[in-house]
Amino acid sequence: QVQLVESGGGLVQAGGSLRLSCSASGRTFSSYTMGWFRQAPGKEREFVAAISRSGYITYYADSVKGRFTISRDNAKNTVYLQMNSLKPEDTAVYCCAAVQRWYEVTSSQNYEYWGQGTQVTVSS
Repeated sequence: QVQLVESGGGLVQAGGSLRLSCSASGRTFSSYTMGWFRQAPGKEREFVAAISRSGYITYYADSVKGRFTISRDNAKNTVYLQMNSLKPEDTAVYCCAAVQRWYEVTSSQNYEYWGQGTQVTVSS
């Protein structure tokens, strides 16, 4: 069992930055591929970024590539999402998720555990 808790969301102006954190319980955090997803009002949940268990492999949605960076600290059981050059269209609830395999990481259906989410609002 893995419990995930996100933090770091908030209100920021367009062009600004935020860093989201996702803290995981348990001693097996390093066994999980981690992903970030987001859901805006009236829209479906969409993939943002994923990172392999070791942290050596990352993958991003085209919409955030070059602006967002996913990273992890296995010693702290935490995964991060550094978001730069934020745009109003980045406004959403951001959730982290965990899955044991690196397989079709862009599909939310493959993830086993989810956090509650943290709101990110970007004003124009």
